[in-house]
Amino acid sequence: MPEIISNYANNLKGYIRQRVNSVEDAEDVLQEVFYQLAETDRLMKPIDQIASWLFTVARNRIIDLYRKKKTTSLPEYDSDIYDEDDVEELSSLLSDNGSTPETEYLRSLVWIELENALSELPPNQRDVFEMHELQGISFKEISEMTGEPVNTLISRKRYAVLYLRERLQDLHDDLLTY
Repeated sequence: MPEIISNYANNLKGYIRQRVNSVEDAEDVLQEVFYQLAETDRLMKPIDQIASWLFTVARNRIIDLYRKKKTTSLPEYDSDIYDEDDVEELSSLLSDNGSTPETEYLRSLVWIELENALSELPPNQRDVFEMHELQGISFKEISEMTGEPVNTLISRKRYAVLYLRERLQDLHDDLLTY
């Protein structure tokens, strides 16, 4: 195990340091990663791809760190119902306006989760959602490009939105219930 630590410590520390605000937090996360490695070794659980495993554990510990911290930039959220302020808050998080390490990290989390959720959609729903919401193409233009009726495209996007809303609910709650 010492050779694993010596081989990966610098790369892991750099990876972690880019994603957290302080050197102390980076050190804590790195220690937690190596503690998890020691526990896995102690329990004699084999790890097939050590580098991938280490960086995954680091990413998860960073997420845990941000979940524990209360951020002043995110609003309190008391309602179980989506409202326009929530949508605007998440939309502003996805945009490139304002860049602090914390917002950059949260933005990357949202994009990763959104991409994962989009990949789970049927291709026709995903394509309509991406063209309309992410590329800003109108339903009429999409209809002209694909030959599909506008109402069919609207329906597909609706199904995509319903799925994405359910799929991303946990992330939404985590980000807006600080």
